[in-house]
Amino acid sequence: MERAGEDDLVIEFVPSLIALLLAAERSKGSPLVEEEVFDIRDGATCIRTPRSLSEAMAEQRGYADLDPERCWEQWQAVRTELVD
Repeated sequence: MERAGEDDLVIEFVPSLIALLLAAERSKGSPLVEEEVFDIRDGATCIRTPRSLSEAMAEQRGYADLDPERCWEQWQAVRTELVD
């Protein structure tokens, strides 16, 4: 059995899922509902990158992106800091 390595491939949203959700919420003019968040996630462009590259991308943009499996809960936690 292979052991998980530091450079396993991970899913990276391009642009980040946070950026996509923030743009959608600003465009809508009101908070996104759960179904909208999942629709945006499911329609977003993703790439598979080595974990080290994903971590470098997060460091460069200044934040870690949302976990696609927990994006609704995580979006609720961060949106109030981002939406003006």
